[in-house]
Amino acid sequence: MTTKKQLKRALLAVSVSLASFTPFAFADYTIFHNAKGYTLKKNKGVHEFSTLVIKDGKVVATGDKSIISTYSPAEKIDVEGKTLLPGLIDAHGHIIGLGKNQSQLDLRSSSSLKDALKSIEDYANQTDGWVIGRGWNQENWPSKAFPTAKDLDAIVSDRPVALTRVDGHALWVNSKALEIAGINKDTQAPSGGEIIRLDSGEPSGILIDNAEPLVYQHMPSVDKTEVNKRLDAAGEHLLSLGITSAHDAGIDNLTYQVYLERAANNTLPIRIYAMLSATDSELTKQLAAGKKFDDNDMLAIRSIKVYSDGALGSRGAALLEDYQDRIGHKGLMLMSKDELENVFTQAFKAGFSVNTHAIGDRANRVVLDTYEKVYAKSGGKLLRNRMEHAQIVEPSDIKRFKQLAIIPSMQPVHATSDMHMAEDRLGKTRLTGAYAWQTFLKQGSRIAAGSDFPVELANAFHGLYAAVSRQDKDGAPKGGWLAEEKLTREQALRAFTLGAAYAAHQEFKIGSLEKGKWADFIIVDTNYFKAPLSDIYHTQVEQTWLAGELKYQQK
Repeated sequence: MTTKKQLKRALLAVSVSLASFTPFAFADYTIFHNAKGYTLKKNKGVHEFSTLVIKDGKVVATGDKSIISTYSPAEKIDVEGKTLLPGLIDAHGHIIGLGKNQSQLDLRSSSSLKDALKSIEDYANQTDGWVIGRGWNQENWPSKAFPTAKDLDAIVSDRPVALTRVDGHALWVNSKALEIAGINKDTQAPSGGEIIRLDSGEPSGILIDNAEPLVYQHMPSVDKTEVNKRLDAAGEHLLSLGITSAHDAGIDNLTYQVYLERAANNTLPIRIYAMLSATDSELTKQLAAGKKFDDNDMLAIRSIKVYSDGALGSRGAALLEDYQDRIGHKGLMLMSKDELENVFTQAFKAGFSVNTHAIGDRANRVVLDTYEKVYAKSGGKLLRNRMEHAQIVEPSDIKRFKQLAIIPSMQPVHATSDMHMAEDRLGKTRLTGAYAWQTFLKQGSRIAAGSDFPVELANAFHGLYAAVSRQDKDGAPKGGWLAEEKLTREQALRAFTLGAAYAAHQEFKIGSLEKGKWADFIIVDTNYFKAPLSDIYHTQVEQTWLAGELKYQQK
């Protein structure tokens, strides 16, 4: 039988237990205080704050410490004077490709052909079946020459090897892979592709752009389980870098299905703005199914990705004049003018934006012409269409971006990775209009910035540093390459936040820490606005919060 004394003790224990959860367990608000907080204002300027208040995953207020008493009950988190920024948005990447890279051979750090072959041999000795990898870049090797199938045959000859160049626009294969694909001296490259050949006319082992699928179609297929695995790996990596949203530049139908399922189950690791692939066999059905969104703004599918040309490093970018280092060659257009016009028309009629890969000045001009022509017939100008990369643009064509309401979606790290190679390909006099970020901004264009991962590393702080410095990580060249195109720190951060959000029709939901927007933010170890320039490159993300929930904590 319970005595009054025992009952009194029990009630006291309950009251103490409840008190231990107050205000945290029953808090209406979460308050982050003692922060060096920065967020961009809608049009221009930076808002500084020390206190961030959130509720139900969204921003309630930002200000100084005086606002703390306004919101109660609240859980209070001391940021300890560290820098708090909006979550970063990468406006151009390949999410499943990034996840794939986490588990396959990565040749990005290879400094020579010999170095690459050693890595390939070591990897092959630990795997069965196809040897698959990515990341080689002959421009980082002393010879700067494309490798050959014979080079690979010397280390792996009994099974196929397929290694994608860092930019994704060239494939290096061994003789076994050529045999499986039926590629020989008599094989004709498809339109928009090239089979690099030896003096004998035999295939060298390098396939450019539209010739790559000749081998890809024979490689092991991927199922939903693998796509989900890659998505999770990519999401974990991106969150560790402070990226809370990414624009996936061209997804196949299997990825489309996985994204829809994960969104429905609210298990997407980051926010994803996914572009349908213009070459996918299911595109017509996908467009007919309409634009896709979810209630938590974790997924948006309302655009398509089109490839118009190749890349500068593999000499596939379509140029108006010959490559300086390959006379008689002007690169490759991957789609004809009629094909471009047809796919633009199809997308616009379905209400989908068109985001077109265009690197060379010829490709940019042809695509601008196509936008203009299709606008006149079908409309579509208000859909926030984009030019992905817009790296080499003939100066007279830059103003057309503004006239045609085309958003330049650009990757600052490409400039500092390409600066020496770009001069070899084009010569100094043709670099006017190359990676012209400041020129675009001055005419009123909005830039959406990204990294093009896994072509480049996904670290957005490398992109922010490149945008502001126009230098490599070692500070070269002094003063910056084509320094007149540098961005200010505010402009660079805007391109990786509000600019990217605008390009996805999401500027009223994410991109800045304003009242009513999702509370996506990061805490970093560097004061982005005040630290020495070189420190930006080395910034470490300590915490990443998505919709007010901690998703990454530095160990």
